[in-house]
Amino acid sequence: MLEEARIRTARLQSRMKELGIRQAVFTDESSIAYLAGFWGYLGIEFGRPTMLVLRAEDEPVVITPMMESEMVAEMTWVSDIRVWEDMGQRSWGRALSQVLGDSPSEIWIEKPHVPAIVRNFLDDSFPGVALKDISPVLGAQRMIKSPLEIQVMKQAGQIAGAMMKAAHESLAEGGREYESALAVIDAGTRKAAGFLTDKGWERFVSPMIHNLQILQSGADTSMVHRRASVREYRRADPVYFCFCNMVQFKQYKLGFDRMFHIAEISDEAARVQQAAIDAQAAAIAAIRPGALAEDIAAAANAVYAERGYETGYRTGRSIGVAYLEAPELKAGDRTVLQPGMTFAVDGGISIDGVTAGRIGDSVVVTEDGCDYLTDYPRQLLVTAG
Repeated sequence: MLEEARIRTARLQSRMKELGIRQAVFTDESSIAYLAGFWGYLGIEFGRPTMLVLRAEDEPVVITPMMESEMVAEMTWVSDIRVWEDMGQRSWGRALSQVLGDSPSEIWIEKPHVPAIVRNFLDDSFPGVALKDISPVLGAQRMIKSPLEIQVMKQAGQIAGAMMKAAHESLAEGGREYESALAVIDAGTRKAAGFLTDKGWERFVSPMIHNLQILQSGADTSMVHRRASVREYRRADPVYFCFCNMVQFKQYKLGFDRMFHIAEISDEAARVQQAAIDAQAAAIAAIRPGALAEDIAAAANAVYAERGYETGYRTGRSIGVAYLEAPELKAGDRTVLQPGMTFAVDGGISIDGVTAGRIGDSVVVTEDGCDYLTDYPRQLLVTAG
């Protein structure tokens, strides 16, 4: 992973030279992981930034808090690590200023993701200096995944499958939502641990599946991104699991969703869920090199329209080291799909605030279509009585 991160960085530096970009400051955790190969577990949430300064004509620089510097030094291939302290003269601002120099003509940053504390410092310390957005440049590079990235994402898909199986097996009348969440965490963690060693760089990769489980059941099923509660499952309840902020392995994040019904399903609920399943299938069938991103959304929307349903604003999103990357599968996005692109492709509708249909998988574009990264039955899923 570290050698690949080094190669990625060299590619980006070459692109920066072509565009006349002298230096850029990366503050987003996913970007730093992608380029420098490391990430922290506590940082900007506590007002403690970690940064990667990439220079077109020189070696990159990592700026990190002292208390994490030992781990960072072991995780990254970058040799120039500048340490800052919470008190005294060795502040992160001083370290950043030293790297940027006294009078930069412009500073490139990740405008959509730069923390306010860093943006405010740049505004105050470099008044009049243009702050430009490096995000589209790096984003274009991240669209196409390497074979190693796809391998890691396939492992993440196997972890996701173990999680969904545990979710399914946890469902029964009288069970509770949080118990399902615990089963998901346990199964995913154990599966992830099987892909890791305690040697070298991998010893810093935690197998732990974390974040709050997105779980909606019963009359709350249409409440998107609701979290697992102590609610008790009842007969005929729909139960929706979304793993979009939980399936992540070595910083690569997938989308994966399934809807289940406890013991039985009504005719109306079955019609809605089948529409979501069929729309997702149509979207995935349309994915191939040369297709436009908006074509995929159109394929799904045609199924919904035929069934008399209205749809949301997108059918899917690009995935990778960030939860949301470019392009998106939605009307107006005319990005041409290429082999190596990876997407979360969703089927999802809500009818009356209660009845909903949900399904989601992750795929990789191949030379002649696409392959699934996630796998679980794509059909009406009704638990045993």
